[in-house]
Amino acid sequence: MAKNDPLQPTRCAQLLAALAAPERLEIIRLLAEGPHNVTQITQTLKIPPLNVSHHLNVLKSAQLIQGEKRGRFVIYSLCEGVLEEVIEAGIPKELLNLGCCQIILPSEGTKCN
Repeated sequence: MAKNDPLQPTRCAQLLAALAAPERLEIIRLLAEGPHNVTQITQTLKIPPLNVSHHLNVLKSAQLIQGEKRGRFVIYSLCEGVLEEVIEAGIPKELLNLGCCQIILPSEGTKCN
């Protein structure tokens, strides 16, 4: 592969691996609504705090999310450019922009087949 390969297969594989857990996708969808701290994520998704912290670390290492210390809490949000609104055929859709590919985040009521 050429060094200028726009796919960046190694980076793309790292990003997809970071999203390979259902809990991480749920966290990404929640953070798409706005910043949250660990307690809020734990209560909303009903995931134990230790597991939430682990998943946040994986997503942070993949540079999909960022944390900002505010008082005693760290507030997590999506990194700039990760979530973009795209208008295709006049319908706005939220999608996860990984650079190498884009993943559409369905709403909670939407079934994935």
